[in-house]
Amino acid sequence: MTAVEARTGTPQALTLDDYAALARERLDPPVWDFIQGGAGEERTLSENLLAFDRQLLRTRVLTGLSQVDTSVTVLGRRWSAPVGVAPMAYHTMVHPEGEVATVQAAGMAGLPVVVSTFAGQPFEKLAAAAGAPLWLQVYCFRDRSTTRRLIERAEQAGFEAIVLTVDAPRLGRRLRDLRNDFRLPEGIAPANLPPADYSSPSGHGRTELDPALDWSVVSWLRSVTALPVLLKGITTAEDAARAVDAGVDGLVVSNHGGRQLDGGYASLEVLAEVSGAAGGRCPVLLDGGVRRGTDVLTALALGADAVLLGRPVLHGLAVAGQSGVSDVLDILVGELEDALLLTGTPSPADAGPALLAPSPRLAVGPLPRPVAPAAAAGVLRKEELHASVSDPVLDTMNFLNEVTIRYPEAVSFAPGRPYEGFFDTEQLFAHLRRYLDHLAEQGDGPDAVRTKLFQYGPTAGLINGLIADSLRKDEGIDVDPASIVVTVGCQEAMFLTLRALFAGPGDVLLATSPCYVGITGAAALLGIPVTAIEEEPDGLSCAAVEAAVRAERARGRRPRALYVVPDHSNPSGTTMPRRAREELLALAERLDLLVIEDNPYRLVSTGERLPTLKALDTGRRVVHLGSYSKSVFPGARIGFVVADQTVRDGAGTTGLLADELAKIKSMVTVNTPPIAQAAVAGMLLAADGRLSELNAGPAKHYGEVLATVLEQLEKHFPQERRRALGLSWNVPSGGFFLTVKVPFAADNAALLRSAEEHGVIWTPMSYFYPQGGGEHTMRLSFSYLTRADVEDGIARLARFVAAEATGTAVDGPGR
Repeated sequence: MTAVEARTGTPQALTLDDYAALARERLDPPVWDFIQGGAGEERTLSENLLAFDRQLLRTRVLTGLSQVDTSVTVLGRRWSAPVGVAPMAYHTMVHPEGEVATVQAAGMAGLPVVVSTFAGQPFEKLAAAAGAPLWLQVYCFRDRSTTRRLIERAEQAGFEAIVLTVDAPRLGRRLRDLRNDFRLPEGIAPANLPPADYSSPSGHGRTELDPALDWSVVSWLRSVTALPVLLKGITTAEDAARAVDAGVDGLVVSNHGGRQLDGGYASLEVLAEVSGAAGGRCPVLLDGGVRRGTDVLTALALGADAVLLGRPVLHGLAVAGQSGVSDVLDILVGELEDALLLTGTPSPADAGPALLAPSPRLAVGPLPRPVAPAAAAGVLRKEELHASVSDPVLDTMNFLNEVTIRYPEAVSFAPGRPYEGFFDTEQLFAHLRRYLDHLAEQGDGPDAVRTKLFQYGPTAGLINGLIADSLRKDEGIDVDPASIVVTVGCQEAMFLTLRALFAGPGDVLLATSPCYVGITGAAALLGIPVTAIEEEPDGLSCAAVEAAVRAERARGRRPRALYVVPDHSNPSGTTMPRRAREELLALAERLDLLVIEDNPYRLVSTGERLPTLKALDTGRRVVHLGSYSKSVFPGARIGFVVADQTVRDGAGTTGLLADELAKIKSMVTVNTPPIAQAAVAGMLLAADGRLSELNAGPAKHYGEVLATVLEQLEKHFPQERRRALGLSWNVPSGGFFLTVKVPFAADNAALLRSAEEHGVIWTPMSYFYPQGGGEHTMRLSFSYLTRADVEDGIARLARFVAAEATGTAVDGPGR
């Protein structure tokens, strides 16, 4: 018998509205007003409810669907339905069993509970009663130790995630509470916080919660807990994208944690914007206005992974304790099952925008988001584009190019491009002729040659055999040409590899920090989360890699692959020792991890060359990315990927990962231009595949220019002076880059001052840190410059650094 049946003596067709009406009868008016008033303006609740009313689900017929599966997986844990209990304070105010009854009812239903900081029951007691995941909702107190102790206590009790409410420090005026002069009933107080005056919730919040939170709070939370961290109160694409970039594990779209602007939007109205910005990189939950099973499905259709149910749970608790909460949850999940069946949707994972009617129902309430008049003339709103276009990493190259063009007389240490003195236009014709002769020697007649050069050609490439021969001779990498895909530059090789390997929202890319922006940019475009592993002076630490893998798996995510540049890396110039390479491959085997190796600078560097990871790879753990931009010429835009891993389908048929990459490539660039392939092939033939010998001259040049950079830095900053200034730099053994640490912020503003006032350009290292860092470091690229350029450029740089470090004007660049 249901709670309402017990009260009325007759069966009821129950809704959550019935429980709301009964709860209002039972509760004292000030308490009712407190739980109904929300933490923002009174209109917030009505806005959220009306937003759902304005959406219509489209019913489908003859679907053949007789049953549905309501379950979902969030942060690696199965929920019986895409519904959790939202964080709400002081359950004991509406029923003496309080949060214990709520947790028990949710556990019986297989649904999680987000426990409030202001819960009236101890965390340990709730954990003992729980039959489903518990998360802790926290505020950031002015005294951070209070927040830290809450988190530690919850973690020890077995809670599985932390939900930080980020829109609460500026609390709204709770008008109902002000009219009632509301105070908590006697005996009601938070059970997990130190003793204090909690009688006025809003007054306590104003005095105790930190009103000046910024994004550093995410890093701070990471430092005090290994649990997944979600942010509650995200309502814009910009904040969503920044949160995901900061490494949060989930977002909660919610507009009732704190003060809302007049005319603010309902949670549902911003859900699609936030979900689009998240791009599948973390789960997105909706909190606010859910009252029916159709509301749950509407939220799923607009991009939510699940919803949180708030006030109706308190209504059920007030009416009948644990059984009332159970009724409320059963009603909602039952209505969701009906909605799935009526719309022909087998499971929450199958929900999408197509479930919603194209035109919203007309209703009284907030108007749709205003559109600028120019939209009719073809102006698009950026927030309606894919979230990746707002990712700062995508602006990196454009900004540097703009600075370089704007100050053409400046000495630029920014571009990582080869020295043009090695290029001769006539070489192109010789390369092409050599490849044509090769084709003829292979038995191709004029018609066949014409077809190979003028038609599209095979997607996987024309010159795979020559590349395989060169890899064997130069690098000791012995692979079948069929395992190679020739790409439009190495950037396409990265894109294809990431797209093929990363299949779901729980897949994570591990990368060194600092890291080449090409890989993080590709990951951003594909919505792949990146976890940064701090690089040590001699490269990547295997212990750090293992720790990162285990931490991600503890969060319910799958570290799919690690991206690394073992030799003369961009941007730091570091090289991984041989022993570290061997240890990394052994670790990859043990942890079932793939390694994406990118190694473009080896053949243009002097000195001993350590074996590539691919040459050491006996277990096919390494996907090797190659580029001819440095060792041949960048204008050809030819790269390649060695993907010799075996792929087996459900029927037991096997093939190569390279075959799958070629399928994706056919939908991206169709094929790599044959003319460009022919030019590179001509150079490979000229060197008999030994590009290391062909590049002996360039490698010597780059080594000499690197030595000049180091010599000039030492000249302008002798040991005593650099110690006084707080200056230092690394000493790479080759490659195109080195880094300089400076005692000031080496950001875009400083770069513009450097270019404008001193005529020298460099690259801020902060561009290369996926999750923040490098703010006081600059990258110097020297490959494009002559010795004379370097001498002039370092002199200008020295004047700039001195001016920034001391705040004293110095002589100009003398240009």
